[in-house]
Amino acid sequence: MAIKISQGLKQSQNLAMTPQLQQAIKLLTLTHLEMTNVIAEEMVENPMLEEAGGEVDASAQAESDNEVREATSEDFSEAPLMKEKDDFDWDSYADSFNSNSSTPNMATSSGDPDEMPSYENIVSKGMTLAEHLEWQLKMETLSDEEWKLAHLIIGNINDDGYLDVNFEDLIAESGLDREDAFDVLEIIQRLDPVGCGASNLQECLLAQARIAEERSPLLEKLIRDHLEDLQGKNFEKISKALAVTVEQVKKTSLLLQNFHPKPGRLVATPDTHYILPDIYVVEAGGEFVVQVNDEGIPRLKISKLYQEMIKKGAGHKTDEASEFVKDKLRAAEWLIKSIQNRQKTIEKVSKAIVAKQQDFFKKGPKYLKPMVLKDVANEIGMHESTVSRVTTNKYMHTPLGTFELKYFFNTGIGGKDGGVDIASEVLKLKIKAIFDGENPTKPLSDQKVVEILARENLTVARRTVTKYREMLGIEPSSKRKQKD
Repeated sequence: MAIKISQGLKQSQNLAMTPQLQQAIKLLTLTHLEMTNVIAEEMVENPMLEEAGGEVDASAQAESDNEVREATSEDFSEAPLMKEKDDFDWDSYADSFNSNSSTPNMATSSGDPDEMPSYENIVSKGMTLAEHLEWQLKMETLSDEEWKLAHLIIGNINDDGYLDVNFEDLIAESGLDREDAFDVLEIIQRLDPVGCGASNLQECLLAQARIAEERSPLLEKLIRDHLEDLQGKNFEKISKALAVTVEQVKKTSLLLQNFHPKPGRLVATPDTHYILPDIYVVEAGGEFVVQVNDEGIPRLKISKLYQEMIKKGAGHKTDEASEFVKDKLRAAEWLIKSIQNRQKTIEKVSKAIVAKQQDFFKKGPKYLKPMVLKDVANEIGMHESTVSRVTTNKYMHTPLGTFELKYFFNTGIGGKDGGVDIASEVLKLKIKAIFDGENPTKPLSDQKVVEILARENLTVARRTVTKYREMLGIEPSSKRKQKD
């Protein structure tokens, strides 16, 4: 078979990912804090960069300081699990175990919560949970083998206070007898905070029940054998099984309010999240407008000293010092352009979002409109990937609160067969409101919610309702039914 070889020219376009372009793309994805850190590093490494003169207006600085704050775990803390004289709310208690909240419930049915001892006064803020447990363990008399197991246990306790590995594996590794190993585990579970080292919620609560000032055999039976029944509010079933009254069951279950489903969080220091908005949205003349946050971003310029060095060394192309300065000049110019481009792009995207979502800012989250990346990309004449980078880890401070830019992008749902198209986030709020307003004795099924939404001209599949119900942490109707 003959092989034909030909030669020709083909013209094509390719985007070369130069280091400068990579840097520009990287700047788009950085948070406000990350970008200011990058600029500070560049100013140290590149002598061509200088900060332009001029001070930030003092009043503007003060106003910005009032608006920007540090977000901590307290912003996401849960409501108190119980109120005095209320029935025990197992759903709320279980939520506190399953959620990421680190705020413990310190209130009790008797006594002033303000009089409770503060863990800040007991535990050094710089001390980790493992260090706190080991510090107490030094007061115990343990053999070398027991110490080995104790360190293995503590080293595998997560921030919630639970053992992350199979205890049987730790026993095998330690070489201790099972009985002695469980004695060591019990010692650790009695340390402060009580319950750390448990493998599950039941074990954790039992450890706390055993050291209670007034032990309750009934409470321990409830924890050991009837946690699921408490969750399902099957008080009648429990009373029959334990031969006690329903009132005794309810009263005893109230003691659980003193226990902590995640005891490790009483000591483990939660991560602090710093949020500095890239955009501020303010109302002006009845409309909401965008202001880009330039706080902390220095106005850069090229050093005149090094510009003169370049001019003087223009006739010495082989001079290494001159080449070094030229390289730094190009890098400095590109950085300045990249910063300007980043801020302008964020401003364009934010203006497009605000223009589209005016009803949201005027009336609240229920009026969030469906919007996808393509809508904004077409509006501002940029690629969807650019919009995606700009909206990642960028926050917008508004009169309604601070939101990540991605919050405003929601696909439209419910518009099939002539129905009304609404944002997925709005649909989630509607579904939550429907479940919140249901009769506890006759909880709504997912299909029933579909029918209720249909009355509002929203065509939604049952599986969609199920998905949003699960996202909201709402149990199926069979488990929500209130039983006397």
